[in-house]
Amino acid sequence: MEHPRVVDPRHPLVERVRAVCLALPEAVEVEAWGRPTFRAAKPIFVHVSASMDRPLSIVLKTDPDEHQALTQDGRFFGPPYYDRDRWVGVDLDQPDTDWQLLAELIETSYRQVANRRQRTALDALRPEHADG
Repeated sequence: MEHPRVVDPRHPLVERVRAVCLALPEAVEVEAWGRPTFRAAKPIFVHVSASMDRPLSIVLKTDPDEHQALTQDGRFFGPPYYDRDRWVGVDLDQPDTDWQLLAELIETSYRQVANRRQRTALDALRPEHADG
């Protein structure tokens, strides 16, 4: 059975997330569960729409060293169905949405699932953020 579409994939906030995600090496978009997902080839690094009640949100994988600080920040929440020790959700449609922070967190999430070749390609694009 096909899942109903949860969020309009052409919504401007989804488009903004898409632009950040698809700028990463070998990133692809796949619709799953009625939502856009962004993947480093196969593994998901961003999932749009944490729940039916929060269609304009994203779920992303955190750096283990940053996870606790993010969960203590009121802008982030524990998303349903995801490991709450590694994944957080954030609403996109809030007045305090920090798009620079989201772009950094999206890149961090990508790095958590990307293979070595993809991380090397990203490091070449952003040497100041290369894993050292």
